[in-house]
Amino acid sequence: MMDEGGLLSFWNHSSAHYTQPIMHCFSSVLLLGTIAAQKVLGLPSLSAQHLQRRDVNSYISSEGPIALQKLLCNIGSDGCEAHSAAAGAVVASPSTSNPDYWYTWTRDSALVFKCIVDRFTHSYDVNLQKLIQDYIAAQAKLQGVSNPSGSLADGAGLAEPKFQVDFSAFTGPWGRPQRDGPPLRAIAMISYSNWLIDNGYADTAKQIVWPVIQNDLNYVAQYWNQTGFDLWEEVNGSSFFTVASQHRSLVEGSTLAAKLGEDGSVYGQVAPQILCFQQTFWVPSGGYINSNINQNNGRTGKDVNSILTSIHNFDAALGCDASTFQPCSDKALSNHKAVVDSFRFYNINKGISEGKAVAIGRYSEDVYYNGNPWYLATMAAAEQLYDAVHIWNQQGSVTVTSTSQAFFNDFVPNISAGTYSGDSSTFKSIVQGAAAYADDFVAIVAKYTPSSGSLAEQFDKNNGAPLSARDLTWSYASLLTAIDRRAGIIPPSWASSGAGEVPGSCSGHTVQGTYTSATATSFPANQTPKTGVPPPTSTTPAQPTCTPAASVDVTFRETVTTQFGQTIKLAGNTEELGNWDTGKAVTMEASEYTADNHVWKVTVRLPAGKAIEYKFVNVQADGAVTWERDPNHSYTVPQTCATTASRSDFWQ
Repeated sequence: MMDEGGLLSFWNHSSAHYTQPIMHCFSSVLLLGTIAAQKVLGLPSLSAQHLQRRDVNSYISSEGPIALQKLLCNIGSDGCEAHSAAAGAVVASPSTSNPDYWYTWTRDSALVFKCIVDRFTHSYDVNLQKLIQDYIAAQAKLQGVSNPSGSLADGAGLAEPKFQVDFSAFTGPWGRPQRDGPPLRAIAMISYSNWLIDNGYADTAKQIVWPVIQNDLNYVAQYWNQTGFDLWEEVNGSSFFTVASQHRSLVEGSTLAAKLGEDGSVYGQVAPQILCFQQTFWVPSGGYINSNINQNNGRTGKDVNSILTSIHNFDAALGCDASTFQPCSDKALSNHKAVVDSFRFYNINKGISEGKAVAIGRYSEDVYYNGNPWYLATMAAAEQLYDAVHIWNQQGSVTVTSTSQAFFNDFVPNISAGTYSGDSSTFKSIVQGAAAYADDFVAIVAKYTPSSGSLAEQFDKNNGAPLSARDLTWSYASLLTAIDRRAGIIPPSWASSGAGEVPGSCSGHTVQGTYTSATATSFPANQTPKTGVPPPTSTTPAQPTCTPAASVDVTFRETVTTQFGQTIKLAGNTEELGNWDTGKAVTMEASEYTADNHVWKVTVRLPAGKAIEYKFVNVQADGAVTWERDPNHSYTVPQTCATTASRSDFWQ
């Protein structure tokens, strides 16, 4: 299926052209009030952006708590949508058909838990700590599950992309291996290990967490110089996102090993070579990253993969370093413009000029669900700008180079290369313009967020309607991390001294790894901060309060092709849905049914928090009934402040 040969030839393709996410979670939504936001972003008290920012603040204050709750709902086994999943399993989406995302992906899980760990690090929460410990124990088990990619014996099985939610192997055809899972998982666990060490629990980090991390780091050191599938699971080659994650994991792993008295010298030897390879993705003639190289798939390579790389490797201590592709670096900003501008062809983006935010997809040539914007991609574009604004304010200057000039020209026409100090009008124009630009991306997501607050995977490029998997966990995490960045809440530093130094010459150096099953997975109780459990602080306003809804108007949409005289009904295991009696089932309407969109819908009021099972039935003109095939659809009605919710299913 793929070429897994060594890629020493990487270093000899400078003249060739190949064609073709680490999150900090929602912490304190109301830090985003007008005064705090002005302080963080350096905006004047009265500005042209003020009214627009007020609208974004309103969206964040309402959507933030919903997104956090829905993210936690998708984590087994206590999550409201994931009761049948194993403890610590992150379910990609509750959707079980068209598409079926009822799996746990190593990549998605790691990104979500990096989000959770960062939230926990910022503000201690015993409930989040239990989830983190469940996740680590779960990953220790998953590492030992033999699968189509291989086993733990030689590490090959660590690159298996996804598993069943009960942690059994998924044995169907798939794009294997995917080499970003091990480094991302290591990064999430290293973050928690650092918290343990900082609070006096180094023994826990060494005895329980390190053995799991070590397997993943050894995998990276051994296999980084081989091809694999990208984060979209489509391209077998070398992925910018994967390579950058591999570099970061070994840098952090080397530092953690030293803290624990372990030998991490090989990680320090290999990391610079990965960073050296990372530089080869840059396309100087176009001013962007070719996100997938060492293959030929007919794409330009302009892919939100690269923007995700920038935000998930953000480290304020690195400033605007270009080699690690920091968000405010000239290459990352030039790439941001190139990628964003490549999506201006969507119908919902028509008429929006350059320098203004648009809905962002994966890459312009995308055909999955006919190619549409993604919530997480659009939020990533905002997050990179929030990161950049944070650093510019922190360092009190902005540097414009010939590489980044086109990006800055959208805010300051005809801007010249140079460094602009914080007291200059140019600096203020750039910071205000970039902050407003970032908010505009959030405003787009707000515009296409259903009233229930649910975030699917995609939204339609023509009308903005939610598409594909519902309640995508990664969508919620992407919104939460952008919220924090907007508030100036940043993750702990990961880069050690010299982490951004590129060697003068590159090699494909790898180190053979050894792998051992991590069996110690029981965490000691009461591992609280050394300063004690912090009381609520009066300087951090509480999250917005409301009266939880007792019932919710749930709109069900079913995509099914019908003939004249046929009617679709909704039957389920509750009184509201007829208790499986087709005579009492709820009749749906075809008001949204068109030649291209075969949708039936109905809105039913259901008790908040109610777990239901249901199916759709096709009733013929003569009364004959055809049921969907098994299994039943399952759904837990949200128990939040929202009084509406929606479900989208396809006939099975």
